[in-house]
Amino acid sequence: MNWRIISLYVGISLLFVAALMAISAVIACFSQGDDSRIPLLFSSFLTCSAGFFPIIFVRKGKERLSFREGNCIVVGVWISACIFGMFPFMLYGNEFSPINALFESVSGFTTTGASILNDVEALPKGLKFWRISTAWVGGIGIVTLFSMMIGSSDKSRLSGAEISRVAKEGFSGRLGSFTRRILIAYVSLTLITFFALKLTGLPWFDSITDAMSACSTCGFCIRNTSIAFYANPAAEVVLTIAMITSGMNFGILFLAFIKGRPQHIWKSESLKTFLGAVLIAIGMVTVDLLINNHINSFGEALRAAAFQVASISTTTGFATHDTTLWPHFSIAVLVICSLICGCSGSTSGGIKIDRAILVAKGVHRKVILTVTPKMVRPVRVDGRIRSDEQINDAFCFVFCYMFFIILFAAFNIAGGLDFTTGITASIACIGNVGPGFGDVGSLSNYADIPAVIKATSMIEMLIGRLEIFPMLYLLRSFGR
Repeated sequence: MNWRIISLYVGISLLFVAALMAISAVIACFSQGDDSRIPLLFSSFLTCSAGFFPIIFVRKGKERLSFREGNCIVVGVWISACIFGMFPFMLYGNEFSPINALFESVSGFTTTGASILNDVEALPKGLKFWRISTAWVGGIGIVTLFSMMIGSSDKSRLSGAEISRVAKEGFSGRLGSFTRRILIAYVSLTLITFFALKLTGLPWFDSITDAMSACSTCGFCIRNTSIAFYANPAAEVVLTIAMITSGMNFGILFLAFIKGRPQHIWKSESLKTFLGAVLIAIGMVTVDLLINNHINSFGEALRAAAFQVASISTTTGFATHDTTLWPHFSIAVLVICSLICGCSGSTSGGIKIDRAILVAKGVHRKVILTVTPKMVRPVRVDGRIRSDEQINDAFCFVFCYMFFIILFAAFNIAGGLDFTTGITASIACIGNVGPGFGDVGSLSNYADIPAVIKATSMIEMLIGRLEIFPMLYLLRSFGR
């Protein structure tokens, strides 16, 4: 393992993180009475110094990165970004103890959106923007972003280690071209959402931060009561559309809206399944809210159901209602939504609808072949035959995903959380959803969670954001 080259690329990523801190510090400097400018400036200097150190002393050779080195760089970049990202919070103080500062940083970069803040509105603008910036960068992927600036043959190895194989299925071009497409679609969607929110009457700072949070499917908000604070139906519609769009494959969105080929949306089985599942879930929750007289007006029930289903099924975590008070059936639907979530190639977490389709078709084929063993029954998705390796990958991922949910839920319950909170917090952290139910509901936070559970939850967030296997590969590399 070439640790010199690993430290070099981790250093480059830290320079990128330092630049984002500097932008947040500039916002703080232009905001009257903003006392986060010193923590942000000092953190930027510290992070920049740490990033420059390996660049000065390490000379990159001509050798290509191996898979193990690429994987170590990806995991190292994410962990380093989370550690250095906590410094602005920790130096600012108030609610940010060291463990809370690290929790907020990990939650932001992994786009989980689980917060320890009881009073978000008390934060100065510079720190609010830094908090949202961690989410926006984490949405597209730290390595994907900084690898776009590297003109070397290692670009594909780095971004390839961060972007899962299922997200690239159906794309036959170079990986660098694929990452460019997702980045263009991501930036375009963020800007469109920002302007649309501004037109609904939201202040400019609220518009840009909510747009960044919605498109990264993080759910961080600069208001204590999340989107419920605005009581703005037009803004809710904009955010609902933005969240659902962010749950789609950005490569397909690029072809559909930037290249002018909308037929690609209807050719994608995963996209059609995702949109159909969201519509069915909205319908079921709307009917359940009306039947149980939780909301008496059809329009209000549809509005609430559409927003919360979109928020949970894309792992965003925005809230307009306290869903812990909703009927049991609606809660069950939302829990299922938080397990499967959006499409691969999007900013959402969870199992992903693509893998769910592969697993469902794999099970169906197994049943058919058990009855008629001589039948030739290939699994097709989008008209293309999927290999047994791809199907096995999907089964392995789902197994590991459910295993980690149970494992960390056991840690949560053993650490003092009640059953509902322990289970749903585990689902929310590995799926990067943020809110669960019980004590970590949509309008609650993780402030009162014991420190040891905050620590295990951070590990779970990273496992979920990196889609499990990079972390397992790293453990295997150290075990050899």
